[in-house]
Amino acid sequence: MTRPTTPRGEHTPAPGVTWQTELVHVETVIDDTAPDPRPNRATRRALKRATRRNR
Repeated sequence: MTRPTTPRGEHTPAPGVTWQTELVHVETVIDDTAPDPRPNRATRRALKRATRRNR
């Protein structure tokens, strides 16, 4: 048995079957009133060093 050299076409759906496409819009809202997250360890250490130098 030899393999065909042309690619296969798309599968035809059963009669009466249709594709339903739905566009969904997702909105991202950024809350500016939320408190800032805790800074990471390197930032906390840098702030601590800066306050020690200013004393």
